[in-house]
Parts: sequence; structure tokens; C-alpha cells
Amino acid sequence: MLALLLSGCQWQEKPLDPLERIRESGVLRVGTLNNQLSYYIGADGPTGLDYELAQRFAKELGVKLEMQTMFTLSGLFPALKNDDIDIVAAGLTVTPQRLQGFHPAPAYYYASQVVVYKKGKRRPRDIEELANTDRSLAVVASSSHERKLEELKKKYPNLTWQSIKETDIDDLLRKVANGELDYTVADSVDVALLQRTHPELAIALELTEDEPISWFVKDSNNDSLYALLIEFFGHIKQSGELAQLEEKYFGHVEQFDYVDTRAFLRALDNKLPKWQGLFKKYANEFDWRLIAALAYQESHWDPQAVSPTGVRGMMMLTNPTAKSVGVTDRLNPEQSIRGGTEYLRKMVARVPDSIDEHEKVWFALASYNIGFGHMMDARRLTKAQHGNPNTWADVKQRLPLLQQRKYYTQTRYGYARGTEAVNYVEGIRRYYQSIIGFEQTHSDNYDGDDVTIINGLQTITLPNNLIQTSSAARNTLTSPSQATATSAAISVSTSK
Repeated sequence: MLALLLSGCQWQEKPLDPLERIRESGVLRVGTLNNQLSYYIGADGPTGLDYELAQRFAKELGVKLEMQTMFTLSGLFPALKNDDIDIVAAGLTVTPQRLQGFHPAPAYYYASQVVVYKKGKRRPRDIEELANTDRSLAVVASSSHERKLEELKKKYPNLTWQSIKETDIDDLLRKVANGELDYTVADSVDVALLQRTHPELAIALELTEDEPISWFVKDSNNDSLYALLIEFFGHIKQSGELAQLEEKYFGHVEQFDYVDTRAFLRALDNKLPKWQGLFKKYANEFDWRLIAALAYQESHWDPQAVSPTGVRGMMMLTNPTAKSVGVTDRLNPEQSIRGGTEYLRKMVARVPDSIDEHEKVWFALASYNIGFGHMMDARRLTKAQHGNPNTWADVKQRLPLLQQRKYYTQTRYGYARGTEAVNYVEGIRRYYQSIIGFEQTHSDNYDGDDVTIINGLQTITLPNNLIQTSSAARNTLTSPSQATATSAAISVSTSK
């Protein structure tokens, strides 16, 4: 009997594996970096690619989410090693060093490492020139960028740089843009995003081809959490959710216009303050910054703008459109902003409900530009070509085909300037992100009820209505095969 009691005590004292611990505590702790792509506090609360992915994963597990933000890269993996967090989700490259004691989840996007400099400054043409320059080069300590430089130094022994611990890549990129630092190394996606607010940034040369970006979990004797992550990423790739999130966060950065971006940033200082109150007044369910971006795309915030085709005013309304939304004076900025917003609202209402809420506005803006019928023609063409007519990423590839006779002759509404519509929507998206980035540099505080400070770290918890539990999600997993089976059951119960 005593032996049985002792063996029972030993069984109870057996440490929980990572997945069991998450379910026992009811909390998924995700370590991340506070930046423009992974996680930040926006006007409407927490947002970011890694944040939205973490939301979905926590929902599958049926637990609350805590986003624990680190201000430097150096704190992430020690926190994971010490079991202070369960997952690292911060847009990090898979490197040999990070495979020592940790498992990478499947890649969710790819990026190359690039050398960045400021326009107008000396540009290193190749690695040899970079190695023999007397100009300053700095990278984040212990980053994949430092590992790459260490590898290159074997071939170019003159290559030197400064490794900085208490910083992040956004900070170094800003220093390059401001002229405080000559060069840094960054991921291509990070550079493209920051160019929207720092157009002086330019790429000198690529150090690598595209590399996988992944989440990381701690290597343990029980890989049930790792197996569930593999299942999770496989599911969101197959369902198209991952492609939609990527489109949302960096689908707009493919094109970059230095002159236009500089002009827009000047307008943010000189013109936007005058009209910001009206954008906020009439935005209602829209983000006011989206309405502001739309107005800039239309008129560059000029209330007296007039085009040869007869559209005029801040929102460049046609006479019939103005009448349909009760605008009597198109050159009156308040009437124009109210009318343009109301017209966009009508366009959104017409967009089919099969399209996700966060993407409806892009379809509506395309309709705003070329007409609802042509937008629907593009969706039908997308479906005929075996694309997804409910995702902007697929439809925007087909809109330009409406200019080609072989395609528009088969549509209901005929020829349309599809390329113009794509450029129109993508321009608004870029202006919108620039306003967000501009505001981030002026205010980093958020007072939402879902923000909590735990152990000195700002954390976010999911609202109760987003936490779905199921008996399958609560079961304890003991092997990767069981993890796969249970995850499949969960994905069925939580999918739309």
C-alpha cells in the first residue's frame, strides 16, 4: 500500500508537458516584439500579424492569450528556455543557432537580408566594398543579421560592425534614415514597411536569398505543442487565412514611390491637422485614417480640386454621386467628406458577405473607382481561373485583365481600367499605413480594458466571446499523433 501511495505521489509530481501546462493554466503566453509587423497597439487596440495568428491559435486551444512584449530580441529565447513564455512569435528567421534547443514552426512568410543605407549617401556596391569602408555599420546583437555578418567575415576579414543589445531593427533603420548611422542589415519586409514613414531608406544589396520566418517553441521530451503548431499552420495555409493576413499586413508594400511618399509625409504635417476633425466626425464605423487616406488619394486634401472629367472637391465626387448622397456643394469640404464616406458605406454594403469583413473595404474601394459591376466581373473572372473570388490578393491580379479584349468581351460590363483600380486601392492602403505609422511615432499608449501588466510586461487577453472551448481542446495530449487528431477536431469546431 505504501509503495502504491509513493508511486501515486511521484505520478502527481511529474511535470506537465508544455501543452498540458497551457491548458491547465488556461493561458497561452506568447513572446513577441513591439513593432510595426508583429504586434503593436493601434487606435482600435492590439494588432499585428503575429498577434492575429496568436489569437487564432489561442482560440483553437480554447485558452486566453497573453502577448508578452519584449523590447529587445535578446530577451525572447532566454524567456522561452526558462518557460516564462510558451511560444516566440516575432517574425524571426530560422538560423542554426536557433535550432539548438528550439523547434521552428512551419514558415509563414519569407524575407531576404539586405544592407540598408540612406538615399543620397554613399552606397556600397558589394560586400567587399562594405568590408573596406570606414563608415558605420551596426546590427542588433544576437540577430540573424549578426550571424550572417559573422559568416561573411570568414571571407572578408576586414568586415567590421557594431553589435547593439538594447535596440531593435526599427530603431536602427530610423537611425539610418536620420543620418545617425550609415548602414544596417534588416529583413526586406521590415524595410518595405518602414519606407512608408521613412522614404529615405534604400536597399544597397542583398546578403541572402529569401529565408523562412517562423515561430519557435522549446524542444522538450513531449512535442505535442509543436505538433499542434504544425497542424495549425497547415490548416490556415490550406484555408487561405494565412494568405489573407499576409495581404492585410504587407500586400500593399510591393510598390514604393519616394517622391510621392515624401510629399505625403509633408502633407501629414501641413494639411491633415486642418481636416482631421471632419474625417473623425463622419467616419463612424470606418477608421478615420482610412477616410483620410481615401481623400488624399482623390484630391491630396485639396477641397477645391477639379478634374477635366467633372469630378470635384475633397472626395472628387461626380455630380450624380453627390446627388445620391445629399451633397449640394461638392466644393464644401464638410459636405464632400460626409458624402464620400456615405458613398463608400453604400459600396461596402453591396459587397457580398462571403468576403471577410476586413477585406470588404478593398473591394468597395475598387467599386468606388471603376464601378460595382466591373468589380463583380473581376470576381467572376477570378473564379473562372480557379482563384478565390473572396480574397483581394486574387482578385487584384485579375482586375487588369478587364483591359484585354480576350477577357472583357466575356464579361457582363465589358472594358474597365482595371490597372487603375488596383493602383487606386493599393495607393489608399499605403497612405493608410503611413498615417498609422506616423501616429505610432507620436503615441504609444493604449487604454483598452484588455491590456494588463503582468510581471512588468504589457499583456493582452482575448475577450471571452473569442474563447471557444471544446471537450477535444481540453483533452491532454501525449503524442504528436494525438495532437494532430485533436487539432483536426478543434479546427472543425472553430472554423467559419
